Amino acid sequence: MAKTDLPRIAILGAGPIGIEAALRARSLKYPFIVFERGRVAEFMLRWGHVKLFTPFGQNVTPLGLESIKNAKPNQTLPKEDACITGREHVEAYLAPLAELLQPNLALETQVLQVGRRGFLKEQDPGDSRRGSSPFRLLVRDKKSERIELADIVLDCTGTYGQHRWLGEGGIPAVGELTAEANIAYGLEDVLGDRKNIYANRNILVVGGGYSAATTVCNLAQLATEASSTWVVWLARAPGIQPLKRITGDPLPERNRLAAQANNIATRTDANVEFHPETTVEMIEFFGPDKGFKVTCRCAGKPRIWEVERIIANVGYTPDRNMYRELQVEECFATLGAMKLASAMREGKKPAANALKHPEPNFYVLGAKSYGRDANFFMKNGFEQVNEVFAGIRGQ
Repeated sequence: MAKTDLPRIAILGAGPIGIEAALRARSLKYPFIVFERGRVAEFMLRWGHVKLFTPFGQNVTPLGLESIKNAKPNQTLPKEDACITGREHVEAYLAPLAELLQPNLALETQVLQVGRRGFLKEQDPGDSRRGSSPFRLLVRDKKSERIELADIVLDCTGTYGQHRWLGEGGIPAVGELTAEANIAYGLEDVLGDRKNIYANRNILVVGGGYSAATTVCNLAQLATEASSTWVVWLARAPGIQPLKRITGDPLPERNRLAAQANNIATRTDANVEFHPETTVEMIEFFGPDKGFKVTCRCAGKPRIWEVERIIANVGYTPDRNMYRELQVEECFATLGAMKLASAMREGKKPAANALKHPEPNFYVLGAKSYGRDANFFMKNGFEQVNEVFAGIRGQ
């Protein structure tokens, strides 16, 4: 981006929060570019078959709705209380907004590293003088690598692209690194385009959260059509039911999923066996379509399963490699923004500067700002965008 009187903004990631940040920059006439290594809302499309817990009205903003209305007055949008799939949300809301931002979207362009011109990471810690020098972004598209300059960087890349590991203590199980390419770590569409991969197979599902619950519920449905489908569901936590129900849960879809998953885990006729208090110790991969031998410790005792497929819904973690040369303050537990994590841990409302880092004008927004804390909703990210742009404008 060429130097202008207004700060140049680099937005990393074209998901819901990146698109909202771009809309805000556009409305305020700031020069900006959105760098996205895949498609618009790439990660959302990857799990797009899954229904969102939150209704449509909580996943949009007045600015976004107004922008669509002005550009496409005849477009029909979902009802505010409708819980739609991720793919439907992209089609109805994010894709039309991306069309408006098209001149400023650099798709299939990955930001590899971000640094400061004239400064190393260890130089002048927390010194405001670093803010007078532009960021240098090493980016790669289909043709080549190049350097882009920006005065403000908003990292909205999320966490879905970097999975966690199966082994105890959060590290890979023995053999997992070798088998990684043959293990599914995302939300597989087992009733759709991945149906033939899982029908009539023995499948190991690992995880005790809503992603694993979604996978198991869908596999149980698949088993009603393909009766030889069998699921072994492992979770680290104790207890005969994998998910803790939230009293008076304000999100009916989340409550419905928890109830269904807990019911399946305790039944004997759903082609699912649930094993709590279980950790994966070793994985032996026998080759494509030859299956796995998985050694575990179940309630303190050794246990071995031989399965044809493994789905590891064990969560996601921020990719910090991109900004390792910047002075970024992260929570030692969640890897989210330190001030934000501290406030949430204490049950307090985050302060106005909760998203600031020692590195001037660098912000991590969206799910990545929460790190490994899974309690992020799109509305939280929209609030962050408002806060950051108020700061940029000096308000």
